[in-house]
Amino acid sequence: MAKHQNVQKYKYYKIEDNRVVRLKKTCPRCGPGVFMAEHLNRYACGRCGYTEWKKPEKK
Repeated sequence: MAKHQNVQKYKYYKIEDNRVVRLKKTCPRCGPGVFMAEHLNRYACGRCGYTEWKKPEKK
């Protein structure tokens, strides 16, 4: 198996005006604290497998 890599949590949050803002989309099934991975055409949850497809941009 591959060696475990540390999660860089600072990439998931941002502080604006003394408030914490989440930068990644959260999973609607798993709730807050579980972020969805952003792919080219979809968002996917690695915990439960939930997938949301992105809508194509109209030009």
